[in-house]
Amino acid sequence: MSPTVFRFKGYRFFFFSREEKRMHVHVYCAEGEAKFWLEPEISVANNYGLSKGQIIELTQVVEDKKDDITNAWKKHFRS
Repeated sequence: MSPTVFRFKGYRFFFFSREEKRMHVHVYCAEGEAKFWLEPEISVANNYGLSKGQIIELTQVVEDKKDDITNAWKKHFRS
């Protein structure tokens, strides 16, 4: 299962249900995908096919929505 947290400009922000415990979010679009760590600070874990400009924009989105992503993470993984 990979629940969608939110969508932004054709990007899907989501979690994989059975993955590592360090807080992070995946981002997918037609051009590629990336994974962002949320702790200890926001950073790019992986990038497959997204441009530098896309990564800069997505990093800003993750920063802006960090509280929403964190709350969704805690709700989804509370077990």
